[in-house]
Amino acid sequence: MPSTEINADARLVTLINVFTVEPGRQRELVDLLARATEEVMRHQPGFISANLHVGHDGTHVANYAQWESAEHFRAMLANPACQQHMAAATAVARAEPVLYSVDSVHHI
Repeated sequence: MPSTEINADARLVTLINVFTVEPGRQRELVDLLARATEEVMRHQPGFISANLHVGHDGTHVANYAQWESAEHFRAMLANPACQQHMAAATAVARAEPVLYSVDSVHHI
């Protein structure tokens, strides 16, 4: 089963989408994103993984998601079912999505 891999040699693209949400709505956003991932996103071609991170400040949520390619990610963006879930998320929070490639990894 595919899993999150942080490796400079992997030929994947990583979406880091940082959401800013009003205090008190963080859990609502996380639940919405988790539901969208389970119901729709993980079934899209090229999906590898998604990881939701909650900010200790109560106003941020980060989605760290990996896709086989930028083309797979763009195809997901064009899917009406995915658009519906993304619109629901952006109705709750401001999103700042950016695609990345791993450049280097450092360990102890």
